[in-house]
Amino acid sequence: MFEQYSQYETIYVVLEITAVVFGILSVWFSKNNNILVYPSGMISTAIFTYLLYKWFLLGDMMINAYYFAMSIYGWYIWTRKSNNIVTPITTINTKEKKTCLVIFISSIIFIYLVYIYFDKWNSITAYIDNLTTAIFFVGMWLMAKRKIENWIFWIIGDVISVPLYYYKGLTFTSLQYLIFTFIAIAGYYSWKKILNKPLQTALK
Repeated sequence: MFEQYSQYETIYVVLEITAVVFGILSVWFSKNNNILVYPSGMISTAIFTYLLYKWFLLGDMMINAYYFAMSIYGWYIWTRKSNNIVTPITTINTKEKKTCLVIFISSIIFIYLVYIYFDKWNSITAYIDNLTTAIFFVGMWLMAKRKIENWIFWIIGDVISVPLYYYKGLTFTSLQYLIFTFIAIAGYYSWKKILNKPLQTALK
C-alpha cells in the first residue's frame, strides 16, 4: 500500500504528511465553523502546491493555489461584521447558482487548456483531475461565501479523489480524502444546525 514511497526522497514524504495533517485540521475547523480553517488550510495548500508542481499534477496544483488565494478572501468574509454580526451561514440564491455554473464551466475549460499546453491530456487521470478541479473550485468559493452547499461539492469531490490519488500512488493523500469525506458529511449537518439558529453573532 505504501510501497511507492520507497522511491521518494524523505523530504517529500515528510512534506506530504505535514500537508495532510494540516489539511485534516482545516476541514475539522471548517466543520466546527472555526476561523482557524483558513490559517491551517493555507499551510496545507502551500505545501501541496509545491509538491504537485514537482509531481506535475497540474489540475491538483491549481486547485491548491486557488485554495490558498480563496483562503485569504474567505478569512476576510468570515471576519467581516455588520452591526456586530459576522457573515452568517446561508443557502445559495439563484444568482449564486449561476455563478457556481460559470466557475464550474470556466474551470473545466481552463484546466483543459493547461493540460493541452503542456501536452499532458493523455490519460484518464487528466479527465478526472479536470472534473475534481472544477468541483473543488466551486466548493471553495461557496465555503468562502459561507454557503452550506459547499459541503455537497466537497463530499462529491472527496469521494472521487480517494481512488484517484491512490491510483496516482499518493496513499497518504488518498487517506486524507477518505477522512475528508466523513468530516464533510458531519460538517454539512453541523452547519445545518447553525443555519437553523435565529442569530449567528460570533466565530469560535
